[in-house]
Amino acid sequence: MKKNIKKAVAGLGLATVTLAFGEIKAQEVQSLNEVVIATAKNEQKQSQTGKVVTIIDSVQLSRSSGRSVAELLNQQAGLQVLSNGINLGKDKSIFFRGAAAAHAVVLIDGILASDPSSIGSSFDLRLLSVDQVERIEILRGGQSTLYGSDAVAGVINIITKKKVEKGNHVYGAATAGSYQTYKGTIGMNSKVDAFSYNLSYTHLKANGISEAALPQGSSLLFDKDGSQQDALNANFSVQLAHRLKVNPFLRYTHMSFDYDNDAFADAANTGETKNFNGGLNAIYLLNKGKITLNYSYQTTNKAYRDAYPRKLKGDMGLIDVFYNQHIGNKMNFLVGLDHRKTAITYYDAAGITKPDINLFSTYASLFLHDLSVFNLELGGRYNKHNNYGYKENFTYNVTPSLVLSKQVKLFGTASSSFKAPALDMLFGAWGANANLKPETSAQLEAGFDFKFFNEQLKIRAVGFKRNIKDAIVYTTGYINQDKQEDKGLEIEPSFAIGRFNLGSFYTYTKGKTTSNAVVSDILLRRPKHMYGVNAGLQLNKSWFVNLQYKYTGKRVDTFYDTNTWSSVQKDLEAYKLLDFYTEYAILNKKIKLFVDLKNITNEEYTEIVGFATMERNLNAGFSFSF
Repeated sequence: MKKNIKKAVAGLGLATVTLAFGEIKAQEVQSLNEVVIATAKNEQKQSQTGKVVTIIDSVQLSRSSGRSVAELLNQQAGLQVLSNGINLGKDKSIFFRGAAAAHAVVLIDGILASDPSSIGSSFDLRLLSVDQVERIEILRGGQSTLYGSDAVAGVINIITKKKVEKGNHVYGAATAGSYQTYKGTIGMNSKVDAFSYNLSYTHLKANGISEAALPQGSSLLFDKDGSQQDALNANFSVQLAHRLKVNPFLRYTHMSFDYDNDAFADAANTGETKNFNGGLNAIYLLNKGKITLNYSYQTTNKAYRDAYPRKLKGDMGLIDVFYNQHIGNKMNFLVGLDHRKTAITYYDAAGITKPDINLFSTYASLFLHDLSVFNLELGGRYNKHNNYGYKENFTYNVTPSLVLSKQVKLFGTASSSFKAPALDMLFGAWGANANLKPETSAQLEAGFDFKFFNEQLKIRAVGFKRNIKDAIVYTTGYINQDKQEDKGLEIEPSFAIGRFNLGSFYTYTKGKTTSNAVVSDILLRRPKHMYGVNAGLQLNKSWFVNLQYKYTGKRVDTFYDTNTWSSVQKDLEAYKLLDFYTEYAILNKKIKLFVDLKNITNEEYTEIVGFATMERNLNAGFSFSF
């Protein structure tokens, strides 16, 4: 019976099935073609760009109070969030189209979010609660022309809640579930004349499971590794003049967590992270353009208490200024300057050391749109780094698209990107190499977007190829590998009729690396095949149900075996996860009751060798808005 259920659901991921429930008429929803994409740094509708964009809107997020940002991203085509099914306190890694975990950029409200103290300077997805998010924009492909270093495979723009109407508004959510998990959010916003604000606070606590998995055949009892998090988000907006608007913000997260030593190695270790991010966005309107200033300062303090206790601190300061100009009705021009300074402070027995680096960039893009059936984006970026082997580089972007009709769009992109060596790679305590070169990449992608039956049926397909040179890897220390070559395919069919919606995807990713003339076709922890389906049904005005399924194919992983004191390679079996969500609205939809059941079939699976994953688990609660 269990196998039959899995096969039936898996089939949905490969085809769009026409099902009618209740009224058989087109669902009245806003066309995504009319949504303005904030991540492009230019006022562009999705129909006017050839970039591959996915939007997780406010409706989807309102039905995700029992989930995390990482879980939502893990359901998207081309994305794999590692450690998604492991303890809440375990760090999460984003793999975009088979690229390395540090090859994706995370933005919060369009401003870079980065942690220099983490491996590869990646932003920690655990630091932001889904209840504080309004929508998420996902851009696939190389985006270094707009966002500089690290945007090799994609960009995720997490837009926090700011929408404010006149008067006072209170909202929140509370949930409880398996592994003694509790979460509560309370928020309020208001608007008075030219001033508005949005404040929210989230508390999350979980006893969790053991982070380390039991060795096969072991009768040991590993202790549970819990976590606790408190997060504050504050956004303000002031209309200082007719043309000038200033939007300050601050975010603070305090997280404490238990962790184990390593694969299959239990321990009573504890860790703590304190993250502060503050800054502002300012916009000055011109007659046919605008000037935008983004300033952000982010600091992260970490403490690890184990056999080798240590503390470290990461700081990043960012100033990004850009100017948009409309030239007629069909041309936009963008030019900008970007400066970021990052630093790590190490506290150890030898004292305090604080290496830092500076990265300066200038960039420009030209946008041509609605030229009969043709759209085009051209861009370039010059980058200058103060402290690695090759201190200067240039990236480009060429993105044409043809809108042949309301139903058919063809698009493609040729781009280059780069990733500057992170501070821990250049000056860290383990394997540092101050002579590292930046990783550079060239990428081609092409695809089509079909829409039929008044956009009830949609199919998007994209093929891509990416070549990375001087890829940074860790052997006995950090070195530049010769090259990495990746290619893949993404197919995303979706269907909506009446009160029923069905979204699905299939992705194929293949890669190989070449180092010292040795070729390997293994991308660690990244599968060749993934597919999934998300089916939702609005039973009536108050009751909504949703079913999600995801298949993750076979992978290869390695771990360090303390018995043999050597690295061991292990093949990981494919796994399938089936989740169910339902909500019921009362009091004119001001209160919603929900139940979120994950891993319904109680699948036994491994994401990372030596680390345990969650069994069937449940979260239930309510959300409100007054």
